[in-house]
Order: sequence, then C-alpha cells, then structure tokens
Amino acid sequence: MTPLSFKRHRFPPDVIRHAVWLYFRFSLSLRDVECLLAERCIEVSYETIRCWAKKFGPAIARRLKKLRPSPSPRWHLDEVVCRIGGWRIDLWRAVDGEGEVLELLMERRRDTRAARKFLERLLRRQPVEPETITTDGLSSYAAALRTLELEHLHRPGRLRENNRAENAHLPIRQRERRMQGFKSQSTAQRFLSTHAAVYNTFSVQRHMISRSNLRRFRAEAHAAWAKATA
Repeated sequence: MTPLSFKRHRFPPDVIRHAVWLYFRFSLSLRDVECLLAERCIEVSYETIRCWAKKFGPAIARRLKKLRPSPSPRWHLDEVVCRIGGWRIDLWRAVDGEGEVLELLMERRRDTRAARKFLERLLRRQPVEPETITTDGLSSYAAALRTLELEHLHRPGRLRENNRAENAHLPIRQRERRMQGFKSQSTAQRFLSTHAAVYNTFSVQRHMISRSNLRRFRAEAHAAWAKATA
C-alpha cells in the first residue's frame, strides 16, 4: 500500500491520525474530539477535524478492509430506516455470523430492484461465497435472490433467526443520535462505510474472551490501524 500523504497540513501526521481514530472509533462528536485534543494543548477547530475525517477516512477504511481476514460464509441481511432531510432512506446492511459488517448501502426504495442492487454489490466485494443468507420476512429479498439464482441459500426468518443483524444496528443508531441525524445520503454512505471498517477492526467481543486474549486482540487491532494509516 502506498503511504498516506499528509503534505500541506499544518498539524503533524500523528495528530491527524489520532483525531480521525477518535472520531470513528468512539461515539464522539467533532466538538468532543476538539475538546479532547485541546486538553492535550492541541488547538484545532472541529471543522478542521471534519475535513480530516472526510479526506482520510475513506482511504483508511479501504486499507483496513484489505487487512481483514476472510469473513464467515454465514450472512445476515437486514434493513433499517433513516430520516435524512425529510426523506425516508433505507439502510441495507449485511453482517456475517460473527457480527462483522460486510456491506451497507443507502437506498430510497425497499423493492426488489434495491435488494438486488445491494446483493450484487455484496457478492462482488466479498472474497468468499455465502453458504447461507438469513433475512427477515421482506419479500424483496426472496425475489432478488431468485433472480440471482441463490434462492437455495435463503433462510427467511423472524427477529430471533436474524438477531445477529438486528443487534448490529445498535452502533449505527448510537452514532446517528450523537450526530443529530445524517445530513445527506452521500455523507451518510461515506461515514457509515468508514465507521464499519473501523468497527470491524476494533470489535473484539470482550465479554466472550479472557483478559489475556483481549490484550492480544487489542494489540493486533492497533497494529492494523498503524499499518493502514502509515
């Protein structure tokens, strides 16, 4: 991977990396990140942090995705409604059996065409073929999978069968509330794609592992971040 270019920036690269990490790693607003940096005697405006997140966030996300191991072939799909500028926008999301975010897409429709577009995007960007695709009862999934000749992998179910995808919406809802809603469909798509890559890297499911494994997983996550932001 070619190194990130921090040329023509007044602040050192370490400050920029840390600000971007704070913004995408935790449920913090831009002003919160500004206050945390100010406590370290780094005077930078929240608008500057916004520009850093917009410029470096997608590039870092692409690098983090390349460093991730292959996901589980058991996929869970679900959609959730977001209100953006008075419009009802559906956020289509796919996670694997471990809760890792595979793909997401903002669409204004919830029909077969939108479901097929999302599935084609998902299949094209994953290094593994799915073994099962679990969804809720939305009929658009069944119709789209039928056109893609993948209906034999479909496992339609209710909330309990698709609980993995339902729980995966919680971090998104937390950030949405913290940001007082998304401002546009394009900015939501860009932010959520970057947020998903950072979330996948640092999500270690600490309640299911020992303390020694937690330290090891955290060290690996920070090593991946350092490599992606070099």
